[in-house]
Amino acid sequence: MRATFPVTVHLFLFRGDRVLLSRRYNTGYEDGSYGLPAGHLEGGETVSQAAAREAKEELGIEVNAQDIRFAGVMHRKSDDERVDFFVRVDRWTGEPSNQEPEKCDDLRWTDLSSLPVNIIPYIRQALENYRQGKTFDEFGWDGLPGSG
Repeated sequence: MRATFPVTVHLFLFRGDRVLLSRRYNTGYEDGSYGLPAGHLEGGETVSQAAAREAKEELGIEVNAQDIRFAGVMHRKSDDERVDFFVRVDRWTGEPSNQEPEKCDDLRWTDLSSLPVNIIPYIRQALENYRQGKTFDEFGWDGLPGSG
C-alpha cells in the first residue's frame, strides 16, 4: 500500500540565539503549547513556496525563496503518520506579528537554551536536532529514540 499522509512545513526564524515560537490556541491539537509557525504543504507547491506562503499568512512577513534554507526533516508518528520539513528563514521583510489570533494566542522570541516547558515534544526535538546539526530524525515510533 502506498503511504499518504500530511506533510507540514515548519519555519525557524532566528534573532541571534532566539527562535520565534507560536502558542497554539483553539485548534484542537496541542492547544496551550508552543510550536513553530507552520502549515501543510498544498498540492502543486514546493516546500519553499509553502514556507513563504505560511510566513505571509501566519506572520504577515514577506519571504523570498532564496532566503529559505533546509534545516531538517522528521518522519513522525503521533495519532497519524506525518512528514515534517523544517526550514530556516534567513531574511524577511516586515515585522512578524500574529496574523491568526483565532489559532495562536502568543508569539514569543525564545532563547534556544531555555525553551518553555509547554513546547510540543517533537518541536523541542527538532530544535535540538538543529542545534546539533542533525538533519533527519524519526520521532514517535515505538522502539526508536525519542519515541517516549
